[in-house]
Amino acid sequence: MSYLVLSALTIVLIIGPCWPELIRYDNYNIYQVKPETSEQLTLLEHLESTSDSLRFLTPITTVGRSVNILVAPHKQPEFLDILKDNGVAQSLIEKDFQKTLDAEQESFKSRSGVYDWNSYHTLEENYEWLRTLVEQYPDKVELIVAGSTYEGREILGVKVSFKPDNKGVFLETGIHAREWIGPATVTYILNQLLTSEDPAIRATAEKFDWYIIPHANPDGYAYTHTRDRLWRKTRSRSLFCYGADPNRNWDFYWNYVGASSFGCSETYAGSSAFSEIETKSLSDYIKSLDGRIHTYIAFHSYSQILLFPYGHTKDHAPNHDDLQQIGDAAAAALAKRYGTKYKVGNIYEAIYPASGASVDWVYGTRDIKVAFTYELRPASSSNGFVLPANQIIPTGLETLDSLMALLGEAEKLNYYV
Repeated sequence: MSYLVLSALTIVLIIGPCWPELIRYDNYNIYQVKPETSEQLTLLEHLESTSDSLRFLTPITTVGRSVNILVAPHKQPEFLDILKDNGVAQSLIEKDFQKTLDAEQESFKSRSGVYDWNSYHTLEENYEWLRTLVEQYPDKVELIVAGSTYEGREILGVKVSFKPDNKGVFLETGIHAREWIGPATVTYILNQLLTSEDPAIRATAEKFDWYIIPHANPDGYAYTHTRDRLWRKTRSRSLFCYGADPNRNWDFYWNYVGASSFGCSETYAGSSAFSEIETKSLSDYIKSLDGRIHTYIAFHSYSQILLFPYGHTKDHAPNHDDLQQIGDAAAAALAKRYGTKYKVGNIYEAIYPASGASVDWVYGTRDIKVAFTYELRPASSSNGFVLPANQIIPTGLETLDSLMALLGEAEKLNYYV
């Protein structure tokens, strides 16, 4: 594989994010809690809405599905007593979470100073790299502004096109701020589309027009570098708290299931569909591409699941069987390189009920019938959002393998005629 080393960029990563200002999680423990009744599920929802000392790292969704909760040290005795009094099973799965963050921060500080995929990068570094691509490949790469943010940033991306009249593929990631492996993987894939000499990659790269958005939530991503590594949402202001979950805010069965109306919840759906400028402006850009986009793929973490519509109902989408076939082929290709196993299925059944997601919206309102979400590495973890940087390239390699197979299988089923 070839790697793009940018002499013009050579981003000297001297200053970096202001690590001393980051929120610290010293002596915070992560507990896994499994609600077995509707009453226990309601209890967890109440705890999320009433305590700022509990951080829910996985959504509260259904009875029988485990939830990981980060608990402040002073809250732990009371938290455990409440669970015990209500018969809720729990287990301690990570002690002193700050040690995990300290290791990541040390790795971040010791980067080489060259833009590569051996480390994670800030929003500014990723945006500057996108700009250099336009300079290096002026006949193939076009800078696009696909929206704007609450704090006034651009949702920046690129269109890559090798020839006219190609079918369009849209890659979106970074909608949840703390999922750093998403932007890292998508920029890795973008680099390979431009630089790889592998014949199969070249054929796939040149067969499609690529619309690539590495940061659908730039404000949130910037905040994870400067203030709170675990931030998930946008940075808009609600009555009491900041932000909404931008992947519960799209206008397709908005706030129907798997989302919250409580402004401080990690899955707060917003005050209305498209209340967030990020989702509204990005959706407007996608609408402007009607007829040109034939495949839409979002990248999240974590769980190692390949998902397709719907998330609001267990009723199957019209081309469910085709999507299952395409997903199975993609998962099989992904597993070949490192043995990484992915589950494949519709959102509602394969992970949990969740409405208002970007993939469901493009499928349900824009007639884009090949629509998938990758939940990237790891399969499980006490907190899989903090994936070591040495897994970026392996994740990028296997995901590109999978993406090529996904597009190939969709083509066999005549989705690009």
